[in-house]
Order: sequence, then C-alpha cells, then structure tokens
Amino acid sequence: MAVRIRMKMLGRKHRPYFRIVATAPRQPRNGPVLEELGSYDPMIRNTDERVKLKPDRIKYWMGVGAIPSERVATLLKKYMKKFEEAAMKEASTPAPTT
Repeated sequence: MAVRIRMKMLGRKHRPYFRIVATAPRQPRNGPVLEELGSYDPMIRNTDERVKLKPDRIKYWMGVGAIPSERVATLLKKYMKKFEEAAMKEASTPAPTT
C-alpha cells in the first residue's frame, strides 16, 4: 500500500491552516500521520511565505514511493526549489565556533 503526501486541516472557522503530512491512504483527513513534512497557511498575504517545507524528508518519502495529492503536487512544484536552495545554503555555511 503506497503512502500519500497530503494536507491535514487545522485552524478554525474562516481561518484555515494546513499541515503537509505523509500518511496511509486509508486514514481519515485529520487522522494519524507517519510524519509532518511542512505547513501551508493560505491566510498570509505574501505568497512566498505561505508554505514551509522540509525538502530532504519530502524527497525521502517520494523516493520510497509516496504519491502527493493534486494540491500538494502543485505546492511542491511551485516552492520546492526555493526550499532546496535554502537547505543547500544552510548546509554550506560553516557553524560558528565558540
């Protein structure tokens, strides 16, 4: 059975907030998850700040056969490159020595 990468709804009425999660396909929308992979807040005005992703974990799950939902695939296509570049920059920056 394949793992799905989809959104889990949080928030309240008229104030949606979503977590991007890896879960079994037969679990309910807000049911138990295998791992949280990011978040999406559609209420933030600046579109570049709406999404937060963990690109290394998303690549891992997709590498083992996880299938993203339509909406998550759109978000990944739009924002994944930005977060990969940020992760590379963070990894190449040496840690300060004390």
